[in-house]
Amino acid sequence: MNDAHCHFFSPHFFDVLARSMPQPPQDPAHALPARLGWDPPGSPEALADRWIAELDRYSVQRAALMASVPGDESSIAAAVARYPDRLVGFFMFDPTTPDAQARLAGAFDNLGLRGVCLFPAMYRHPLYDERAMRVFEAAAARPGTVVFVHCGALSVGVRKKLGLPNRFETRFGNPLDLQAAASTWPDLPIVVPHFGAGLFREALMLADLCPNVLLDTSSSNGWMKYIPGLTLREVFRQALAVAGPGRLIFGTDSSFFPRGWQRPLYDAQQAVLDDLGVDAAGRQQIFHDNFDRLLPRR
Repeated sequence: MNDAHCHFFSPHFFDVLARSMPQPPQDPAHALPARLGWDPPGSPEALADRWIAELDRYSVQRAALMASVPGDESSIAAAVARYPDRLVGFFMFDPTTPDAQARLAGAFDNLGLRGVCLFPAMYRHPLYDERAMRVFEAAAARPGTVVFVHCGALSVGVRKKLGLPNRFETRFGNPLDLQAAASTWPDLPIVVPHFGAGLFREALMLADLCPNVLLDTSSSNGWMKYIPGLTLREVFRQALAVAGPGRLIFGTDSSFFPRGWQRPLYDAQQAVLDDLGVDAAGRQQIFHDNFDRLLPRR
């Protein structure tokens, strides 16, 4: 199997978190994990080693690892350079900064990263405005890249645990706002994680209208509480009916150690597909083939 959604919590990630704290610790990469009950990351190369050992433990062939704060492209690039056959580099990106285009070109062309990740609720920009559209245009000009767009409800768990505010605006995360980009660049794969994270109806509408849109299956999908009576089985049933197995891509949203790779999420999704009677070919697409088709080895 392959995992299309994991987070790379590098030393720089903790440095950036510390900047939001009223009294930042002197060594965030050790102090903050200790406060959270997590293992410190070590260097990007050491963290890459740990990820590969974890993927080997669960027979995961390849994984997309996301640099989880803007400006951390070099950390994930170091991990990918160490294991280019196993890891694909994604990076969180803020298109509203003055140097956005230069950073985007550097990440793609100099560092070899493959997925640019937009969080419109976090950076308060519409997905159809000029700044965002330039991101889609840049990705479309580089075959073998994808745009990952977090829509719907957004909450960063590590910030909550550290008592830091999440000043997000969910209104900017409507999946339907992606229709302009998806139709303008119909060959560009656009991945919407967590089935739209609460905006499930809108994510299904987008996927129905735009065949280059995929839905990732990652996380516990706790957003289901917003829709009375909705179950993971029904989420998969409807998503398969609209998008088919060729546009669902497996992910876990795994992130920190020692918890590591989230095997229970894989087991839960497999159980749902068992219950729905999805055949071996369909499972192969969801858990393996779609990842390799979107992000072939270079």
